[in-house]
Amino acid sequence: MPSATENPTNEPATMTTHDFEPADTTDELEQEELAPSGPSFADLGLTPALAAHVQSQGYLQPTPIQARAIPILLAGRDLLGQAQTGTGKTAAYGLPLLQRLDPTERRVQALVLVPTRELALQVVAALLLLCPGRDPGIAAVYGGEPIGKQIRQLQMGAAVVVATPG
Repeated sequence: MPSATENPTNEPATMTTHDFEPADTTDELEQEELAPSGPSFADLGLTPALAAHVQSQGYLQPTPIQARAIPILLAGRDLLGQAQTGTGKTAAYGLPLLQRLDPTERRVQALVLVPTRELALQVVAALLLLCPGRDPGIAAVYGGEPIGKQIRQLQMGAAVVVATPG
């Protein structure tokens, strides 16, 4: 299968990564072994402000899913990615999504569909942590709650909607 970046067709890029390895629990690691290797978030095409904010949140180096997905999504291409739980998938699509938002537009610019209300709330919280500065307007829309507050969030110009179907 070609790599995720080698896709000359208009088909969505696809990838699977299972490169997740548990952290080494040995206390005797050399300092140089702890130094990041591989690309930085800035190397992937994130703006200096967004890359610096991500680092300030404690993320020093992209995970494999982030390193492969971020450049594709920043280029505006479709992507279908799969990775294990805890590997940074939300940041893999969330960082390019946040970077591509136009702050002058008061309309929905991105829709994230998730299967459950709990995941919708988790994604909203994660995106808010990834935002440098002001909240661009991220709204969760899901069933089982009064719809009035959710409608007001949309009317106020939510740029990102995280929703559940049904």
